[in-house]
Amino acid sequence: MRHHAHRVPVGIYTSSRHLAVTAAVVALPFFLLALFSAYANIELWRLSYDVGISVLRLAIAYFLSSCVGWVLAVLFYRGKKAEWALPFFDVLQSFPTFAALPFAVLVFGNASLVVIFFLFMIIVWPIFFTITSSLRLIKRDWHEAVAIADLRGLTYIKKFLLPASAPGFITGSIIGLGNGWEGLVATEIIARAPRGLGEFFQSFSSNPTVTAFGILGLLALIFLINKIIWLPLLEWSHTRTDD
Repeated sequence: MRHHAHRVPVGIYTSSRHLAVTAAVVALPFFLLALFSAYANIELWRLSYDVGISVLRLAIAYFLSSCVGWVLAVLFYRGKKAEWALPFFDVLQSFPTFAALPFAVLVFGNASLVVIFFLFMIIVWPIFFTITSSLRLIKRDWHEAVAIADLRGLTYIKKFLLPASAPGFITGSIIGLGNGWEGLVATEIIARAPRGLGEFFQSFSSNPTVTAFGILGLLALIFLINKIIWLPLLEWSHTRTDD
């Protein structure tokens, strides 16, 4: 009789093999980065530094957006506050973000802070509204169970709010970071941020081959991040919610 290998879940991954393949795929962008730098005759440390600076700006903006978006969603997802707060936030999200760039330049001055502020403005709203939608879809039985169990404080957050908001948070993160990657390079160029992908693309704007390969590499990086991180997390969050 033929025996099939037992698939052991490892965190958000379905098996040890899935985890190993993921680790190999994670190393792929760094390998491609080295090949690209050699082809374009660019110092690897400079290219890596530019990518790292841009990723750091995006990560800071994402962290701030996640905190603010989650807190606002928890505060205003239901009750009388939601009747005026949600339309107000909907108006704010429709405000053209690029129109706020001159204001951000005057307030912050520093180009990196301007980029982070812009990214925050375009990432926070998808996170806020998807978390709000998840919380508003909570069944009435869940609220009754919370009342019966008398969950409060940190226990209420850990046992109820975090699991209930996880699917919306992850979905909003996917959408928000997609918007963030889209606006990152343009904002760095407009704000004249020192170093980063914006400066890289601007310095090689006269070389269409390098620019094209750079864009393809950026798209591949975004795809891989979604595939190996966000999609497994999204599946895991739905499983936790069902449980």
